[in-house]
Amino acid sequence: MNVFTTDKIRNVVLLGHGGAGKTSLVEAMAYLAGMTNRMGTVENGNTISDYDKEEIKRKISLKTAVVPIVWDDCKVNILDTPGFPDFIGEAEEAAAVADAAIIVISGKTGIEAGTRRAWELCEKRNLPRMFFVTDMDIDKASFRDVVQSLQDMYGKRIAPFHLPIRENEQFVGYVNVIQQKAKRWNDKGTVDKFDVPEYSQENLNICRDALVEAVAETSEEFMERFFDGGEFSEDEIRQALRVSVHDGSIVPVLMGSNTLARGMFTLMVDIIKYFPSPDKCKCAGINTINNEVFEADYDFSKPKSAYIFKTIADPYIGKYSLIKVNSGVLKPDDVLYNYHRDAEERLGKLYVICGSKVEEVKELHAGDIGALAKLAVSQTTDSLSTKKNPITYIRTPISKPYVYRRYRAVKKGDEDKISQALSKLLMEDLTLETVNDGANGQTLLYGISEQHLDTVRCILESRYKVEMELLRPRIAFKETITKKVDTEYKYKKQSGGHGQYGHVKITMEPLGDTDTPYVFEQIVVGGAVPKNYFPAVEKGIDEAVKAGPLAKYPVTGVKVVLYDGSYHPVDSSELAFKVATKQAFVNGFMDARPVLLEPIASLKVVVPSEFTGDVMGDLNKRRARVNGMNPLDNGYQEVLADIPYLELYEYDTKLFSMTRGSGVFSYEFARYEQAPDEVAKKEIAEANKDKE
Repeated sequence: MNVFTTDKIRNVVLLGHGGAGKTSLVEAMAYLAGMTNRMGTVENGNTISDYDKEEIKRKISLKTAVVPIVWDDCKVNILDTPGFPDFIGEAEEAAAVADAAIIVISGKTGIEAGTRRAWELCEKRNLPRMFFVTDMDIDKASFRDVVQSLQDMYGKRIAPFHLPIRENEQFVGYVNVIQQKAKRWNDKGTVDKFDVPEYSQENLNICRDALVEAVAETSEEFMERFFDGGEFSEDEIRQALRVSVHDGSIVPVLMGSNTLARGMFTLMVDIIKYFPSPDKCKCAGINTINNEVFEADYDFSKPKSAYIFKTIADPYIGKYSLIKVNSGVLKPDDVLYNYHRDAEERLGKLYVICGSKVEEVKELHAGDIGALAKLAVSQTTDSLSTKKNPITYIRTPISKPYVYRRYRAVKKGDEDKISQALSKLLMEDLTLETVNDGANGQTLLYGISEQHLDTVRCILESRYKVEMELLRPRIAFKETITKKVDTEYKYKKQSGGHGQYGHVKITMEPLGDTDTPYVFEQIVVGGAVPKNYFPAVEKGIDEAVKAGPLAKYPVTGVKVVLYDGSYHPVDSSELAFKVATKQAFVNGFMDARPVLLEPIASLKVVVPSEFTGDVMGDLNKRRARVNGMNPLDNGYQEVLADIPYLELYEYDTKLFSMTRGSGVFSYEFARYEQAPDEVAKKEIAEANKDKE
C-alpha cells in the first residue's frame, strides 16, 4: 500500500447494534473502492472483517477489524467493531484511536440498545459522528421513523442529508437535501438527475429548513442573513457543515442499501468532505522527564510517538501490535522506548492490516493506523516514543468484567495448554481476566457476559485445540460462631518407643470482627503447657480456620484463648499439640452455634426509566435490598442495591432479557452477613455430599 500523509487520512470507527449491518457496509464500501470484485456476506462467511472461525460460525463480529479503503487519493481507515455488548471492549479500543464515527442503524429495526451505547461512547470520546441507515431496499424500512426517533432523542443536532426515493416498492434513488436535487441509480452504477418527486417535496422543505437554520447558527453573519430572509449558497452551506460536523453540533443522517451497494458512494464522499483528518484533531501526552504536556497533535515534524490500541495474537497470522502514530513519521528499524516497561523496542518492518491480510509499508505518518510485528514486551495501551523524548499517553479505559465462571480442563493434563492459550486471549481482550481463588480451590475466568465467556471456551477449542468447561463458581462463604464455649482435647498415641501426647484446654468466642480470621491468646499459668508449644497451638488454629467444620469454608471472626492443658516430658511434641488444638477447635466450633456468612455486594444497575419496575421486582426475588434510585441523563435511572453474591449468578442474562440489552450493572464487595437458614442448609448439604 502507498504511503499517505496526515491530511490524506481519515480514521473512522463503525458503531451500532449487533446485526445493524456494519460488516456488510464495509463490504459494499470496499467493493465500490475496487478492493474486491464481489461483495462477501456474513451468511456465506466470506467478508473482509469477519475472518475468524468463530465469527464465521456465529455469524457475528467478535473483534475489531481494520480495513483501510483508498478513495479519491485519501486513505480511510475503517475500524469495524462488534455491535453486541458482550464485546464492548473492542469498540472502546477502536473509538480511542478514531477521529470520527459512523453509527449504523437498520432501517427495518430502527433505534436499538446498541445505537444508544454507540452514541454514549461518541459523547464520552467527543467524536464527530454521522448516522448511516441501512436496509433501505427492504420494504418495511422507514427512514422517516428513524430520523424522527433520533431527533426525539438528540434534538436539532440530527440533520438528514438525504431522503429515499421509492418506486413500485423499490429503493431507486435519493433526494440530496443540500443540493435540493433528486438522483436515480442507473445500470452503469452512476446516477441520473431528475426532478424531486412531489411526494418528497414536503419532507425536503422540512429537512432543508432545519439544515439552513443549523447552518445559520454557526456565525453571527449567517444568523443575521437568515433572519433577513437571505439565501445561502451550496458552498457556504457545505463549509458551515464541515465546522458543525467536526464540533458535533450537527450530526448528519445518510442512508443506503448494503446489499445493492447503494448510498456508499455519497457516504465515502461525505466521510472525506466532513470528517476531520488527524492534523485537525488534538492529541496530548506527558513527557516523563519533565512532566510537561506534550502536544503531539498528529504533527509529522515532532518527535516520533505512537499508542498501542490493540493486540492480535493469532496462531495463523502471528502477533501484531496495532498502533496509531501520534507524532512524527515511523520508519522500518526505528528503535522506540516503552516508558511503561522501561525497555526499547526495535520495530523491524511496518505493516498495515486489512482484515486478516498484512501488507508491508515503507513508513507510517502521524495520524495513520498500522501494525508492528512481534514486539518483545509492549502490550495494549502502552505508549512508544524516543528515549530522548519519552512520552506516555493516557491508557484507554476499558469496561471492567463482572461475570465469572469456574473453569477446568476437560482432559487431565491440559491445564498448562489452557493457561498458555488464555494468556494469549488475555493479551488480545482486555475485558477478560483470570483469578486464582485458592481459598475456595477454584480458578475463575471473568468476562463481560455469559456469552462472552462461552465464546472464549469455543475459541480455545477451535483455535488452540484444548477443551475447557465452564462451571458455576463456588461462592466465597465463610464460617463463624455465635456463642462462647469451653472445650478441650487430649491427643495421646502410643506405638512403641516414643509416643505422642498433647493436651489443650481452650475457650472460643465471637471476635466481633469478621474481617479477621482469628485472634489467639494464651493465659496458661504454672507451666501446664510449656511456652515452646504455644507456636504449635497457634499453628493448629491457623490450619483449622482454612477449612471450617460446617462446609469447608474459611473460618473468620473467632477469638481463641489457651488457658490450660498438660504435657508429657518425653512424648509431647509440636505435632501432638498442633493435632490436639485442631481437634479441640473443631469440637468447640460445632458447639458454639456455628453459622455461614455470605458475601454481600453493593450493586449499581443503570437502565432506561421504563425498565426500573421490572429490574426492582427481579432484585427483590434475588434477596436484594434496594437502597434507592438516582435519575441520570437521557432518561436513564441508576438503581442502588445490596445483593448476595450467590444471587448474581446469571444476572447478566436476566438483565439483558428484561431491558432488551440496554441495562448494565457493576458491583463491589461490601461486607459479610449471616446467610438465611435455607441457604446455609443447602450449602452445608452440598459440602457433605462432596465429602462423601
